[in-house]
Amino acid sequence: MKRILILSAVLLAGCQGQNFPEAQPSEVLEVSDGDQIRIDPTIVSKTINGKTFKMYGYNGQIPGPMIKAPQGATITIDSTNHIDYETTIHWHGLRLDNKSDGVPDVTMDVTLPGGSHRYTVKFPDEGIYWYHPHVREDIQQDMGLYGNLFVKPDDETEYNPVNAEEVIVLDDLFLDENGENVPYGKDHPNFALMGRFGNQMLINGDTHYDQTFSKGSVVRFYFTNVANTRTFRLHIPGAKLKLVGSDVGRYERDSFVDAVTIAPAERYIVEALFEEAGDYKLMHTSPLAEFSLGDFSITEEKVYESYAEAFNEIRSYDDVIADIDAFRAEFDRPVDKTLRLTIELDDRMGMMHEGMMMHHDETGIEWEDTMPMMNTTMASEDFQWKLVDGETGKANMDFMWKFKVGDVVKVRIINEEDSAHPMQHPIHFHGQRFLVLSDNGVPNTNLVWKDTTLVPIGHEVDILFDISNPGEWMFHCHIAEHLSNGMMGMFKVSN
Repeated sequence: MKRILILSAVLLAGCQGQNFPEAQPSEVLEVSDGDQIRIDPTIVSKTINGKTFKMYGYNGQIPGPMIKAPQGATITIDSTNHIDYETTIHWHGLRLDNKSDGVPDVTMDVTLPGGSHRYTVKFPDEGIYWYHPHVREDIQQDMGLYGNLFVKPDDETEYNPVNAEEVIVLDDLFLDENGENVPYGKDHPNFALMGRFGNQMLINGDTHYDQTFSKGSVVRFYFTNVANTRTFRLHIPGAKLKLVGSDVGRYERDSFVDAVTIAPAERYIVEALFEEAGDYKLMHTSPLAEFSLGDFSITEEKVYESYAEAFNEIRSYDDVIADIDAFRAEFDRPVDKTLRLTIELDDRMGMMHEGMMMHHDETGIEWEDTMPMMNTTMASEDFQWKLVDGETGKANMDFMWKFKVGDVVKVRIINEEDSAHPMQHPIHFHGQRFLVLSDNGVPNTNLVWKDTTLVPIGHEVDILFDISNPGEWMFHCHIAEHLSNGMMGMFKVSN
């Protein structure tokens, strides 16, 4: 499924003199059942730290338009490709019809430059989703092709009242010492071993973000990580945080948290209470680095209507609990499928790699590129990332899992710590939803429906699928360079 470039040029900084329109901020597109809208990939200019970049944006926007839809709606989305690559649009996390999933060579042909495609997009589940290409994601997504979808629940009072809502899209870019974008691989992604770790953090497509709220404000944040590789650990020192939801809606109950770890492709819904006036920062803090992502100025003027009392309550969600109740009898079922995450190096690279130190702490996460020389010099043909079926020993596209609509399937994902190069992997399954039951044998006592889960180094994660959506579906690591280096597989769901 590796694609080649239509044009020979790769995206670089320094497009001064080219008349691409300046990228615009994201707008909200409110839709209703039966609506028809247009989402077009386009070429834009973007100035970052004084350098002008040729980038991409949906409808000329970075991030692309946020599509806000009621639960249960179906809309039509027309898309004409105005960029210089073949592309598709994948509607990440939605249980939509297989033919509109946006996977080249599986559900559709690629859309060539100048070509068009029509998608039928359904919104059966509440939650925060996103859309992005499924062709050379390492370039197209990194250069701005991403946008959110928010599906409102049938009963909007299921969310607590808040004073403001903020959509936050997290990304990074890899710039050289001159502030230019480090070139991408022409025919295949480079940095395929560790992935492309950026050194310039982006929030909503910009290098900084700031907002002003009144004292006592409760703010709901919708976080999405669209970075190629980087896992973020988010916190707001001095503010009280409450975790409310994730990929496919709300948790069984709220929980107060100090920080939220969000891997590529994951989403989290977090509320924050700013009790005191002053300056606050949205921070990413890992054992290896700390970045300030944005600023909040909280004024002395008290908020007009206080929701602090509701915020300080731990609320349970009966509708979520009842939905999950239908699956609880299956939590202790035997494991149906096992998936091992590993890597295969050729003999020469294996000898070079042997003995080199890697850095991951007890979290099992590579927070930064700690092996930049190896990551730069190892070409994609020197190794292959693998998803290995535990039953057959076959890897990636050489096996096909088969299920039927109505099946409940338990999958154990094992991330081998003793592999030639262990690394965390955010694993995404198309077209279905699942529950993360346990991590290293520790049961998860507060569940939420997911479509992507982070599997740290040395961890065994058990997930339970609600197999409900027929078709041939893809699953893969959502580190863009790992996907392109083979870390993808297929499963078929029959009626």
